Parts: sequence; C-alpha cells; structure tokens
Amino acid sequence: MYAPTGRTTATRERERMAYDREVVHSILDEAFHCAAGFVVDGEPRVLPTLHVRVGDMLYLHGSTGSRPLLAARGEGLRVCVTVTLLDGLVLARSQFNHSANYRSVVAHGVATLVTDEATKRSVLTALVEKVGAGRSVESRPPTKRELAETAVLALPLVEVSARTRTGGVIDDEADLSLPHWAGVLPLRVTPGVPEPDAGVAAPTPAYLRPAGSPWLAPAPLRGAHVVLEPLDLSHVDELLKATADPEVWQHLTARQPRDREEMAAYVTGVLAEHHRGERVPWVQRSSLTGEVLGTTSFYDVDPARRSVAIGHTFLGRAAWRTGVNTEAKLLLLTRAFETLGAERVVWHTDIRNARSQAAIERLGATHEAVLRHHRIRPDGSWRDTVQYAMLAEDWPAASLALRNRLRA
Repeated sequence: MYAPTGRTTATRERERMAYDREVVHSILDEAFHCAAGFVVDGEPRVLPTLHVRVGDMLYLHGSTGSRPLLAARGEGLRVCVTVTLLDGLVLARSQFNHSANYRSVVAHGVATLVTDEATKRSVLTALVEKVGAGRSVESRPPTKRELAETAVLALPLVEVSARTRTGGVIDDEADLSLPHWAGVLPLRVTPGVPEPDAGVAAPTPAYLRPAGSPWLAPAPLRGAHVVLEPLDLSHVDELLKATADPEVWQHLTARQPRDREEMAAYVTGVLAEHHRGERVPWVQRSSLTGEVLGTTSFYDVDPARRSVAIGHTFLGRAAWRTGVNTEAKLLLLTRAFETLGAERVVWHTDIRNARSQAAIERLGATHEAVLRHHRIRPDGSWRDTVQYAMLAEDWPAASLALRNRLRA
C-alpha cells in the first residue's frame, strides 16, 4: 500500500482513489505510454514517452539529447508522470453528467538518469519484452553507440496513486424521464492484423497473434509429406507462385489473384477473418522441399457445439495426386478430434467439383445434404454446395484408413 500524501490525496470524489500496489502496477503494466510533466527554465513541459515498471521503479525512455534528460543529470529532475487507460464513454441524458470510465495513475518524485550500462540494458530489454514476450531474443540488441544515444530515467514509485471510474450513467432524478439515449460506449485497444515490413520472410511471432480459445489457434502441424504453419503475409510471394494456375481456383469462391498486390489483399482478408474469430488459416508447405504448396483452414468454428469445418483449401498442381492433401486432412482431423475434442467435422464443396467430392468421400466423410444457392461464385452465379460430415464415432475407422493410405 502506498501512503497518501498532500499531492496524492483527492479533494473530491475520494471513493475513486486507490493506493494499492496491485492496482497501480496493473495499470502501469497494461499501458504502453505515459506523459511526463516537468519544468525546464521556468517553463512547464509535458513529454509523451514509453515506460516500463520493474518492481517499485518506473523507467522512462528518451534520448540523451532531449531537454528533460539533460536536466536530469546530477541531482535529478522533479517530475509528475501520468498514465491513463480509457475504458469507455458515459453518455448521460444531460450534458453535464457525461463522463468516462477510466483507470489512471499519477506518480510524483525525482527521476534520475540511469548511468550503469548493465542496468540500462536490462531496462531496455524489459521494455522490449513488454511489447511482446520473447521479442528481446528475436531482435538485435543495441550497440554501444545506440546505447549511448538512449537515455533512461528512473522514478521510484513512492508518492503514487490510482484513480478509476467504472459503472454506468449517474443522472439526476429529474432527468431520468428525458427521451434521450443514455448508457456506456465501451472502448478497447484491439490489435489489428500484423503488417510485415517489405522483405520480411519470417513468420508472424506467436506474441503478435490473437490470444484466445485453442479452437482458434493455428498451431503448427507436421507430417512426413506436409507441414501446416500459421498463414501470414510473409507467404504472399510463395503462394502466388505455387497457385498461378486457373484450374486451382476453378471451384473456389475467391477470384484468382492476378499479381502480388491481389494475393496480399486476399491473405490480408483471411487474416482479418482470423482476428474476428471466423477462420483459422494455415499455409501448406512441403516437408521434403520446403516449398509453399497452398493453404487450408478451419472455419465455422463452434467450441460450444464442438464442431468445426475444414475448407478454403487450395493446392498448386505440383501437389495434386500426392500424399500432401491426405496427410494435411489427417493432421487437421487429428487436431479436431483428438486435441480439441470435436464431435463433428464438416466439409462444403461446389456441386460441380466432382474431384473434391471424391476426395472428401475418400476421407471417410458422409454425404449429408445439398445446400441450394448457398454461396456466390466469383462470376456472380449461385453455387449449390454439397455438405459432408464426420462424427467423433467415425474417426477411429477413418484415422486407420487414412494412415494405411499414406503408408501405401
């Protein structure tokens, strides 16, 4: 518990104040930036910057040439550091009672310059790890010159407080009958689809992928013929090369990408579906040559009903009539039934795609229905869809048959 002081004791709405270490630390750790206020040459300054907390010490990142860092040399710099997380907008019936839900921290004290090289390196490592756990070993550490150009301020968390506002509208009783909408608009910081820099071939790190149900995790799967790895934008060029054949796209609901830009747009759309929890995409890569062969996905994922569909699959012609598709389906079915505990796996295919229907039937799936005018083809025509399914009770026999086929 932090002891309140004259500068951290509220003069109004004291019920919103908190001095618990856990509350203060959680806010500081969730936020990625702060504002540091100070006075230089008699003039007030507020500097937005990055921060990281290590124990009861708050570290601020900056440049050795900036005014606050220069002023911090010697006895240190008196600062007031603030962090705010905005959780929602509160819309009342009256304009006066509009508000916001938030969590904030205010810390006062004297910030001193970190001069010990080992401490500075450990703080910068902690800052990088805050961006993504594991990032420090997946990026180059600073050189001697870069370290010399980087300044770190240390502020002991002693005189510090948290202030929060949660809940709904607080309207005057006389306003409750007004015909105006009132309520809370929640706000959240939500990561988007990672966008790799030009020339990046490394896959998107796990810490940049959305966290959530294991049903929505594109876990890497490896077999003797094919490796399934999480699809990302670094696969665009290889996918374009592997699937540059109109016949590959003949029965798909997406048009064949004509160039790199269109393939990048296709992959970006797929990744956006993944971030919305609508699809789990993999790229299919040859275990023998390392070449990208195509993609496949889980979709219609329903953990509550323990059901998932396999589809959006396309392979370059080089992989046709090989063990790739059979083994990829074996890997996906094994994950669905044995890892996730699925009760039902579904396939959908164009009624005109006899080759796909035969392949699904060879997996051991059962023909269930024809869904009329189920989807729209790229040419604008309606597609009738053939639906197949496999149940958990069918899986042992299907698994044995698939493994025997692969051995043959």
